[in-house]
Amino acid sequence: MAQGSASGQYVLGIDLGTTSVKAVLLETKTNRVTDSQTRQTKADISSDTGIQAKEQDAGRIVDALNECIAALPKYRLQGVIRIGVSGQMHGVVFWKAGKGCDWLRTGECHMFQPIDVSPLITWQDGRCTREFLSSLPLPDSHLSLATGFGCTTVFWYLKHRPDFLTPFTAAGTIQDYVVTMLCGQERPMMSVQNAASWGYFNTKANEWNEEILRKAGFPVRLLPRVVESGSIAGETSSEWHGVPVHTPVGVALGDCQCSVYSCMVEKTDAVLNVSTSAQLTFALPPTFQPPQRPDPSSPLSYFPYFDGCYLAVAASLNGGNVLATFVGMLTEWIRELGLDINSSSIYTQSIQAALNQHSTDLLISPTIFGERHAPDHLGSASSISAANVSLGHMTRALCRGIVQNLLSMLPPRRLQESGVQRIMGSGNALSRNEVLKQEVEKAFPLPVVYGKDVDSAVGVAMILSDRI
Repeated sequence: MAQGSASGQYVLGIDLGTTSVKAVLLETKTNRVTDSQTRQTKADISSDTGIQAKEQDAGRIVDALNECIAALPKYRLQGVIRIGVSGQMHGVVFWKAGKGCDWLRTGECHMFQPIDVSPLITWQDGRCTREFLSSLPLPDSHLSLATGFGCTTVFWYLKHRPDFLTPFTAAGTIQDYVVTMLCGQERPMMSVQNAASWGYFNTKANEWNEEILRKAGFPVRLLPRVVESGSIAGETSSEWHGVPVHTPVGVALGDCQCSVYSCMVEKTDAVLNVSTSAQLTFALPPTFQPPQRPDPSSPLSYFPYFDGCYLAVAASLNGGNVLATFVGMLTEWIRELGLDINSSSIYTQSIQAALNQHSTDLLISPTIFGERHAPDHLGSASSISAANVSLGHMTRALCRGIVQNLLSMLPPRRLQESGVQRIMGSGNALSRNEVLKQEVEKAFPLPVVYGKDVDSAVGVAMILSDRI
């Protein structure tokens, strides 16, 4: 493609995922994605807080982001008129207000690097036990508390490592941090979507439970200012890899909502997303209002969407990460036997074995990471016989278990009663796994459609193009 001046206008969409960063350019005139880049973050780090901790290096995430943006055509980046950012919900990263990064010049472009930023404590973090969560004040919210939520993580530090919080005066999700740095803002803004994912936020009043938190000794100085989802947070304070200075940047959004926006063509669609985790989602009517109080035992949550509307979400902690753990287990077993086969080959051969095994009576409950509504309900296998312990049986049973676990949280009957007419399938773990697709199609009494570019980076670009 010939290089030239930016004749079109583009929205830059960014998604900061659990394992990778993706950036896309959406041409506003045609609503078409012209360019896309993805980089693995390789950001997981060990933590001295315990085996259940899940932390990531914010610097590595930003490195992957900078690599993605730098790989996009510069002449198109110069035509970017808005930036949208989504990312993994619930997690929290801390920094010093008004600081947080250094802007560097590399060749003809500028980029930022984190300075004095904490690790990202992710949504997968398990340090908050059920006993610890039960000791916390009840929130004035329709959403239950869970480990890995921003506010519960802060409470954990208050109890176990209060000195950790002392140097920090700002906090947010990783996507809030990126937006704050791009805009050069003193303090972060947070969308209703991300605030609800932290806990202790009332979506009806659109405000934090500040009185409840203050009475419990919570450092409310760390709470970001909350604004409507889909609004503009600010403008870029510097040129960034060719993106002009003063480019409007949307307030950071949740990856779940952006994924849904990217592929929910009709209001009667439900969206099945299987990536690191898994979600089954459908839009509720504008008249719907969530309950006053949370039900910790309910597998169904109501996430704020746009314009006061909600999504019904069965958000499972067990998705592609289960398959990754299975492949990792096989890789380790093979290594212990003195052989060396790379994990990608093991994954490919496992899927092929399952494709050759059309059915199985082996039953696997894949909830090895628990669930937010049932953290102690861990994985199990049953109906094991000498005839069903092959690789094909195991892989197919595991894929079926992932689907059946989601359906136990949100049964197809509930979807049909709510007027859902088809399932839109999305997510990397689903798109690259034919066995998982087969099990999805067997399980749902509704048509299943797989689309192109159904992901959060595309969704957030569409939102910034359509709604602003």
